[in-house]
Amino acid sequence: MPDGAPHCPISERTLEFNKCSRVGQTTVPAYLNTSEARMSQPSASTIPSVSIDTVATYWNARPCNIRHSQKPVGSREYFDEVEQRKYFVEPHIPAFAQFERWSGKKVLEVGCGIGTDTINFARAGAKVTAVDLSEKSLDVARQRAKVFGLEDRIRFFQANAEQLDEVVSPQTFDLVYSFGVIHHTPFPPKVVEQIRRYLGPESEFRMMVYAKNSWKRIMIDAGFDQPEAQSGCPIAFTYAEDEVRTLLAGLEVVHVEQDHIFPFVIDKYVKYEYEVVPWFAAMPTAMFRALEKHFGWHLLVVAKAA
Repeated sequence: MPDGAPHCPISERTLEFNKCSRVGQTTVPAYLNTSEARMSQPSASTIPSVSIDTVATYWNARPCNIRHSQKPVGSREYFDEVEQRKYFVEPHIPAFAQFERWSGKKVLEVGCGIGTDTINFARAGAKVTAVDLSEKSLDVARQRAKVFGLEDRIRFFQANAEQLDEVVSPQTFDLVYSFGVIHHTPFPPKVVEQIRRYLGPESEFRMMVYAKNSWKRIMIDAGFDQPEAQSGCPIAFTYAEDEVRTLLAGLEVVHVEQDHIFPFVIDKYVKYEYEVVPWFAAMPTAMFRALEKHFGWHLLVVAKAA
């Protein structure tokens, strides 16, 4: 999906894939409850109960989005399918990242995973520094850069974001970007403290963290869902808007919004079939979008140096 593409509503997703259907019955999986993942934010005096090594082990075992394609991992066809599926399911990402806007600029991506957004920043002309805790994810991201001939535009580093300055020397970036990452580290305030070191007066910080007041969190608390596709996620903090502002104390928060409710039947989705669950399929597009904007799982935040 190109940068700035409009949100793909339920009805359009159904038409595009020709696999979505409005069904009368579906099975709701009974997932583990919130004891599976730590979801309440630590206080300044809290000693994290989950180690960074535990987090790294989890993401090394199955990097995020690694199963977004059945093609051979590392091939161009694989990466093309991963990107198509990611932005189909999460169509708000390109508009939030604003890839084209950062052409000719310096971008620091904190938590690049297997590099989907990374490649799009570089493809648009940015000079990217990308870090991730998971070496397995970085192996795939480096191969991706090689496949698309963008190795000269991206520097990859393995790093704990809570100690980022030990790997990436503090310097000013035009954009610091972290999508769906900070809520998975044992002590998020340490990451924000690090990020401040890479922001200048004109820099922008764009992040996504999970939203506490969301459909997804309601389903997790009720035992019908889990934070991540794979079970056993050690940490997945969630935030209300006031908690985000506390987390970013010392920065100017200029915009906060919610988006994204995953609408597909899980048992079908893992087989690459896109069938919308009946309670969402029955909704008019405008109604579903209103639900996403008020109860979306993704809390999208834009901030600047104060």
